[in-house]
Amino acid sequence: MANTQQLKSITDDSDNNKSVFRKIMSWKIGVIDLPVYLVLAAIILTAAYFNKIPANMLGGFAVIMILGIFLGDIGQRIPILKDIGGPAILSLFVPSFLVFFHVLNPNSLEAVTSLMKTSNFLYFYISALVVGSILGMQRTVLVQGLIRMFVPLVAGTIAAVTAGILVGLLVGYTPHHSFFFIIVPIIAGGVGEGILPLSIAYSQILGVSAESLISQLIPAAVIGNVIAIICAGAMKKLGEKRPELNGNGRLVKSKEANEIFEQPDMDPKVDFGLMGAGVLVACTTFIFGGLLESFVHIPGPILMIVLAALIKYLNVMPQHLQDGSQQFYKFVSRSFTWPLMVGLGILYIPLDDVATVISIPFVCVCIAVVLGMVGSGYFVGKLMNMYPVESAIVTGCHSGLGGTGDVAILSASGRMGLMPFAQVSTRLGGAATVICATILLRMFT
Repeated sequence: MANTQQLKSITDDSDNNKSVFRKIMSWKIGVIDLPVYLVLAAIILTAAYFNKIPANMLGGFAVIMILGIFLGDIGQRIPILKDIGGPAILSLFVPSFLVFFHVLNPNSLEAVTSLMKTSNFLYFYISALVVGSILGMQRTVLVQGLIRMFVPLVAGTIAAVTAGILVGLLVGYTPHHSFFFIIVPIIAGGVGEGILPLSIAYSQILGVSAESLISQLIPAAVIGNVIAIICAGAMKKLGEKRPELNGNGRLVKSKEANEIFEQPDMDPKVDFGLMGAGVLVACTTFIFGGLLESFVHIPGPILMIVLAALIKYLNVMPQHLQDGSQQFYKFVSRSFTWPLMVGLGILYIPLDDVATVISIPFVCVCIAVVLGMVGSGYFVGKLMNMYPVESAIVTGCHSGLGGTGDVAILSASGRMGLMPFAQVSTRLGGAATVICATILLRMFT
């Protein structure tokens, strides 16, 4: 009898071990089975250790994908953090810490640099999202959204400047310093499009090196972007608790728009050939924007948005090609968002620069600026028959790191479909900020 019980106990233990083993084998990192992910990660880490990562797109994608899939998955699992944009925050800042503490070797950094800078993967990603999402939008929402978002943007900018200066006075900053070195960098439209031209303009006026100014301007932009990401996550949570404030990705309230969105969401059947055509449409639209920039002196990304909107408004492109662009946009959005942020964190979030100027008063001013922007967008959106949650999120993109910030903010809010509106908010608002700040600094220096 004892032997029988002992045998049964051994059998039960064996079954339990098998059950645990099956459970572990069924775990996934993102969409990849855990055992497969571990093998892929081991191969990439070994290649990096022996400096065998190719310094091209292949190597760059390997590095950012293996980190992005993991960090995005972890960010979606951590309580509280997942509700304030955990995947975006981890994907941006964990790689930045890895660079800061020299965990990533030069071989890996060279591969990521080749992908992100030489191949300009960020602009490829944005062009895919902007063109595909615009061509996939309902025409009524597109037109009304583009018209109505400018008022919240202007009101948000005024509110952000006012709040930043007032809080700056309370914590000991002069209005001059608060405006030019904290507020303006946050709403300048990012690093490449805002901070760099701003630093050059400031250096010519103040007679100091542009490099020294960059280290002063970037921290505000980075902190502002983090606060905007957190605000976007909070807005997402508010929309879930208060459905009447939530457009679920729709910016404008209108009878026509509501009727359109009440219809079943019938995605056309995926056609990989049409997705290839979507790549061509997105790339060509971006190139055409850059071509026109030299003639009309408006930034190419802005012109890309205008061109895509005109194509949709005039309906001059066959519907099947519009469907292909939308399918390509969905593929890129779902597959490359967190890996892209890893690349951005590695190259554009320098912790050493951020650490030199951060203080509690500095952070207080940054918080005031972003809250002024988001809060104004929320209340003005209410007045303009827009969904307050979406209006606040789009307006808040003006306080993000350009295309980087738009991706992070919209990802945190789960509203990547608002990318066209976010891009207008960031690009137009940022360009206007840089021009106005340069003129004002010259006047008051």
